[in-house]
Amino acid sequence: MKILAIQNRMGIGDTVIFLPFIKALSTKFDTPISLLVKKNSKAEQYLYQTNYVDKILILDRDEKNNNRHGGFSGSINLIKHIKTFNFDKVIIFNSSLRYNLIAKLSGIPEIYQYPLFKKTKQHIINTPKKFFKEKLNLEVNDDPEIHLNNELLSLTEKKFKINKNHMNILLGIGGSGSTKRIPANTFLNLIEKILKVRKCKFFLATGKDEEEQIILRQILDTKFKDVFFRLDDFSIKETLPIIKSCDLSICNDTSFSHLSAALGTKTITLMADTPLIYGNYSTKMFPVIPDGETTVYHNTLGKEKIHSQKIFDRFIEVTN
Repeated sequence: MKILAIQNRMGIGDTVIFLPFIKALSTKFDTPISLLVKKNSKAEQYLYQTNYVDKILILDRDEKNNNRHGGFSGSINLIKHIKTFNFDKVIIFNSSLRYNLIAKLSGIPEIYQYPLFKKTKQHIINTPKKFFKEKLNLEVNDDPEIHLNNELLSLTEKKFKINKNHMNILLGIGGSGSTKRIPANTFLNLIEKILKVRKCKFFLATGKDEEEQIILRQILDTKFKDVFFRLDDFSIKETLPIIKSCDLSICNDTSFSHLSAALGTKTITLMADTPLIYGNYSTKMFPVIPDGETTVYHNTLGKEKIHSQKIFDRFIEVTN
C-alpha cells in the first residue's frame, strides 16, 4: 500500500510537530508514509533515516505562484508528478479545496482531509488529533521522533571528539526572527553558571543571518572560547548526529529546538515571542517563559525578560 500525507505548512518546526501523526499512519497501515512538504521544511535533510517515512516530495509553491507548482499550470504539474507514484490513500492536513481536487485528479482512490473551507482557528495539534480520531479511529499522543542509526552516531562522536566524560550541550542561539533571539549576554551568564557546576562542551547552533552571526561572535569572543564548537558552517543533515550525541539542548524557539526534542535530547526551550505550544508539545521540551508572564504569544516581546538565573534553575531541574 502506498500512502501520501500532504502537510503544506511552512518551516521545520511545523513539519516536526506533525511527525507523530505520520508515524501513527505508518503503524496503522503497516507501511512507511510519503510526504508532500514545502521546500523550506528541509525534510529531506532530517528524515532520511526515519523508518516510518518513505519518499519526500517537494511542494514548489509560494504566494507569488512563480514556481513549478504555483497557479493553474503548477497544479497540473503537481498532479502529473503525484500520479507517477500510484498512491492508494492520501491524508491532507488542511482544508483546501485545491489539494482535494489535486488528489482526485491524481487518481488517488481514498482521500482523508480536514473539513473543507474551515481553515481559520485550526490548532496545530488539537485539529489533527480530532481529525485522526474521527476519521481513522487513531489516538495520537506520542512525541515526534527522528531516527538516526548507531553507526552514524559512532562515527560522529569520533570525528568531533565528543567526550562522554563531560556534559555536551547544544546552544540554539539563532532564530528566525530577532524577537526570538535571546541576547548574547544572557547566554554568556548562563554558560558561566553552568561551568561552575559541570565540565561542559557547548555546540553553538545558528544560521548565517547577520544578526545571528553578531550574537555568535559576541559569544565566541570571550574567555569561554575553548569550550565552544560552532555549527553554522554545517548543514542540518550534518548537525543531526551531533545534536543526538548531546546530553542537553538549550534553544531559542528555532528549528534546532524542534529537531533536538525529536531526536530524543532533553531540550530547554526559551519562549520569548511565540505561542507556548511550539515549546512544550513534546515531553522532551522544558519551556522557560519571560518573567511576569503566565504564557507566551506572538508579540509577547519577552527576550529581555528571560534571565540567565531562570534558565540555570531549569537546567538544574532538568539535569537532576
